[in-house]
Amino acid sequence: MARGSPCHLFDSRAKNAVVKRALALLNQVHADLDACTACPNMIGPVVHGPPVLSHVFLLGQAPGPHEGKIGRPFAWTAGKTLFRWFEESAGVPEERFRERVYMAAVARCFPGKAKGGGDRRPDANEIAACKTFLSREVDALRPKLVLAVGTLAITEILGDRVKGRKLAAIVGKTMRAPWLGHETDVIVLPHPSGASPWHKLEPGKTLLAQALKLVKEHPAWVEAFS
Repeated sequence: MARGSPCHLFDSRAKNAVVKRALALLNQVHADLDACTACPNMIGPVVHGPPVLSHVFLLGQAPGPHEGKIGRPFAWTAGKTLFRWFEESAGVPEERFRERVYMAAVARCFPGKAKGGGDRRPDANEIAACKTFLSREVDALRPKLVLAVGTLAITEILGDRVKGRKLAAIVGKTMRAPWLGHETDVIVLPHPSGASPWHKLEPGKTLLAQALKLVKEHPAWVEAFS
């Protein structure tokens, strides 16, 4: 489990009580996550980042087989690609990103391997169990910008709005959507897995660049990295 001091980027103008409440809520969520044993087919430990107070919220799919040992999300090959995107497009290196963006996932434990190879997709019950924690995190942070990384995260946030639509139809756009009782802007990104060539080929390469430009120019991103 990742640990670290929270970066108080929540809002420099916020009243101290608001900041304290958000931090207390996140710390409690993380304590409850660490104690969770709801899903017998998941492989622990639970993985989460520190309680970063930010209005930029990144949602991935689930930890891979290495993140539990390292103790933080996106800590292996896909993470290297993801953080390279932000460093090249916005000049933000990995550690600064981790300090200023709240990172979460649809599922917080490694789901294990699928029979056909690759990581198993979390099932509906596992997703629902972790959604209780996500709802509390969203309530604490009330994000202004959500970065949905990969199809599972995209579907969980946007639901029927993206049902049946290909990545090429939704990457490179900013969408306004309700998520867990909160209205937010959503920018979707392809999964940075080396198993998928989508972001390396056209139109994915161009659409990814457009999406990263939208992220860099979004007011919540500017607030977080100013």
